[in-house]
Amino acid sequence: MRSHVGGDELRVPTDWKVLLKLLPYLWTFRVRVGLALGCLILAKVANVSVPLALKHIVDALDASQGGAVALVAIPLALLIGYGVLRFSSVMLGELRDAIFGLAAERTLTNIGLEVFRHLHRLDLEYHLSRRTGGLSRDIERGTSGVSFLLRSLVFNVIPILVEVGMVLVIFVWQFDAGFAWITVGGIVVYLAFSVVVTNWRT
Repeated sequence: MRSHVGGDELRVPTDWKVLLKLLPYLWTFRVRVGLALGCLILAKVANVSVPLALKHIVDALDASQGGAVALVAIPLALLIGYGVLRFSSVMLGELRDAIFGLAAERTLTNIGLEVFRHLHRLDLEYHLSRRTGGLSRDIERGTSGVSFLLRSLVFNVIPILVEVGMVLVIFVWQFDAGFAWITVGGIVVYLAFSVVVTNWRT
């Protein structure tokens, strides 16, 4: 979005303004949003732990670590743990969707009501100079856009940031900080390329 100020073009960061305007609506359902974010973090912990569990399963198959009982019991226990982690990751993700779904729908309802009240406060001349069908279509598109923004933020952006952060911690803990820096560099290059190409295509 561009606005003209004193003949010069000024780019207004409308995306951040929209996000800031959504915060008061989400704050109304802060308990549900907090629970959804808690489920998200737990799901990502379980998801990131799966490769580590698989590593311990493979290591436990080494016959030199113990007798025949240990050779069977340890991998079996780790395999059960692996299955629990996989199941927990999926279950917590679904639980997050269920908890946040109601908050998102009520937020959209409140935003729609505010737009409706705002339209009723406008002068009659405004309504006479516009087509009702076009106005209702714009409101519907706006509501769909807010819904997409909320779901993208909670279900895509935040989970990716949490998971990348956990993976970087594991890289530093298990290997070396160099692996973490290589990963960060790859992510930054990928994001920059995606933004540039998306803007070019648009």
